[in-house]
Amino acid sequence: MMWLAVVCAVIAAFFLAFGAQRQGTAVQNNTGGLALGSSGFLRLLRNPRWVFGLLLLGAGMALNVVALTLGTLTVIQPIGSIALVITTIVNSRDQGIRLNRATVVAITACVTGSALFVLMAVNVVSENTHVKSSEELTVVMLLAIVIVIFGGSLVMFKHRLKAFFYILGAGVLFGFVAVLTRIISRQIFDPNGLFLLNVQWYSIIALAAAGGLGSWFVQSAYASGPPDLVIAGLTVIDPMVGIAIGITILGELRPDVPPVVAISMAGAALLAIVGVVALSRHHPDVVKRRADAKREQRK
Repeated sequence: MMWLAVVCAVIAAFFLAFGAQRQGTAVQNNTGGLALGSSGFLRLLRNPRWVFGLLLLGAGMALNVVALTLGTLTVIQPIGSIALVITTIVNSRDQGIRLNRATVVAITACVTGSALFVLMAVNVVSENTHVKSSEELTVVMLLAIVIVIFGGSLVMFKHRLKAFFYILGAGVLFGFVAVLTRIISRQIFDPNGLFLLNVQWYSIIALAAAGGLGSWFVQSAYASGPPDLVIAGLTVIDPMVGIAIGITILGELRPDVPPVVAISMAGAALLAIVGVVALSRHHPDVVKRRADAKREQRK
């Protein structure tokens, strides 16, 4: 089952990559690099490129749900880093952008860190088929705090927020979405045969709130940054949040993990995170926007 889950996650990464690239370019063309507003979002609903990207993302998310149902968070989540490579190649060709050396190094760090983490995690995870009510409630309460923090920041500092804030927020929120998706899917397919009756109402509300706010953050990030930067944040921050919850709350890591493996996993995660930070600073599109902003200030 685990390897079937891995295959589904890999295919999902391809759909997510192409969907993100289509939506990212549609949002940037629609907003011209300005903040995304409600009127701009309504225009996107009539944009064929954006809608096609949405369909691709939907297919990718569906496959990811299957992967999360069959596998563990610790293994499945980091596989999404494949989407970063695909998005970067497709977007650079589509927009005629020549990637600089710093960007290539940053992407390599993201993918290498995530890949090493997966290879080590496959051998040290312990399948937790049942999530206790206390564990589920803990996840929902933590998510409520996260929503208040990011939602409050969006309301109070909307016009001063940069792409990295939206990427960070989306990554954290979708990390919780992945966790809740796995919990709910396990409850639906529980052998007791109760299906939806196993699902807690507060988990569904939490999933909808996190998914809605996270989706707005993603679209806002597209408006102020390149799609490959957005995917980089999501494929690193999202998995790290999901994995942290899977290990600390859901108990997916075996208790007999050798210290050297645990340290190596932490090092791989740090390498991937450093790659995202570097990408957010040195991507050609980001560098160009920074230079344009400086020229505007001098006028």
